[in-house]
Amino acid sequence: MRLDKFLSNFGFGSRKEVKQLIKQGLVYVNDTIVKNPSLKINPEIDIVKVDNEPISYQKEFYFMLNKPSGYVSATKDETYPTVLDFFINEPVYKNLFPVGRLDIDTEGLLLITTDGIFAHRLSHPKWNVQKEYFAIVKGDISTVNLKKFEDTGIFLKKDKYQTKPFKIEIVKVEKDISEIKITVKEGKYHIVKKIMEQIGFPVLYLKRERIGNLKLDDNLKTGEYRHLTEEEIKKLKSLVNL
Repeated sequence: MRLDKFLSNFGFGSRKEVKQLIKQGLVYVNDTIVKNPSLKINPEIDIVKVDNEPISYQKEFYFMLNKPSGYVSATKDETYPTVLDFFINEPVYKNLFPVGRLDIDTEGLLLITTDGIFAHRLSHPKWNVQKEYFAIVKGDISTVNLKKFEDTGIFLKKDKYQTKPFKIEIVKVEKDISEIKITVKEGKYHIVKKIMEQIGFPVLYLKRERIGNLKLDDNLKTGEYRHLTEEEIKKLKSLVNL
């Protein structure tokens, strides 16, 4: 990788700004001052320092975001703020993208990464990665036989689509409002809302709490994020044979 591109990726400015840093003699490669922006380096082997501060190289980045309502799961949007707005100060900001999507009014666990293969596999229905949601729905759902959906799923008439089997657990029923946990194995657009509408219990509130074996960190407030731990990354990758 070119030295100027490497530094730019890590938040040291545009390629033009980085070239100025290099020309000023502030950049070292393996303890030697380098003034050639196009120098090819191996980020996994070479030690790069800027103003005597070493840069720790990380090939891919993985974040957990507690997504708030009102943000779209996209890298850019002309109308609404995006989930990447929370990461604007991250050095690898321009290389980040969300894993799958959460609707604009849906909250909770959203993964943000630079790893395309990781994102593709976690989102692809082939791998049957579970996504668990907490939902508040309209109506008393205790009157419905929920067990049958664990075997057959449901046929969505409007979409002419047969879902994979899914599980619904009742958390609480109060008057004409029910609180549930619903676990699905696919990430189709509005899948939870469409399932609940088909059953007859429209969603009033939706929050994703788990992807595979990864639960939303209770310490993350809405709009906050953190790096995934090495163990969390390893467990998620094992689900999709990476």
